[in-house]
Amino acid sequence: MSLVAGHGPLSGNPAGWFSGALPADLVFVEPHPRRVTAVRDGRTVLDTERALMVHRPGQFLSYVFPVDEVPVDEFGGLPTEPEPEAPGYVHVPWDAVDTWYEEGRQLVYYPPNPYHRVDCRPTTRRLRVDIGEVTLVDTTDTVIVFETSLEPVLYVDPAHVRTDLLRRSELSTYCNYKGASTYWMAVVGDTVVENVAWSYEQVLPESSAIAGYLSFEPTKAEVLAELPARARDSVDCGCET
Repeated sequence: MSLVAGHGPLSGNPAGWFSGALPADLVFVEPHPRRVTAVRDGRTVLDTERALMVHRPGQFLSYVFPVDEVPVDEFGGLPTEPEPEAPGYVHVPWDAVDTWYEEGRQLVYYPPNPYHRVDCRPTTRRLRVDIGEVTLVDTTDTVIVFETSLEPVLYVDPAHVRTDLLRRSELSTYCNYKGASTYWMAVVGDTVVENVAWSYEQVLPESSAIAGYLSFEPTKAEVLAELPARARDSVDCGCET
């Protein structure tokens, strides 16, 4: 989603600028030379290396497939919709099959973007998190995560956190670039703050530096995060300037 989401160049709030105005309905379509397969009812119903990727503002990144590679009704056909910007190619709804794979990796929610990168750097940027009069963490031993088109975020080793005040939440989300998240609630006396932190216990390889590390939601607690100026100015996170 990086070109059209967050501060991507085709998003509604790009980080930079072009030398001239872009059409509001600009769509970017490109070859995607990776093997994409779809499985339904235990059977592979689509297997191609000829997929295209469609980057369309305001929508999730999507694959389109050559119409002659998508099975028709009498062979367990899939629902399709033509892509106007790529004649001869069609969309297949994500939920029309049970499981999608790209080169052997199972996908969740949407295709991974070839322009998306997660860059985890050790840093001495300060992170302090308070709930009321209690400090959960106050350290400069952190990892800053720069993720394409998104604001940077600080993560911290749980050894620096009052983990005795955290309880595992039922909430979990998934990221195609980091993996499945675990959320944590804080229990401070009679105060319970749901989903105040999250971590990735089993991360994907590109994010291994933050395996098990915690990050904190600035709308749930008093968070002082020493972030780069743009990030500090664009979110209300209680940061000092």
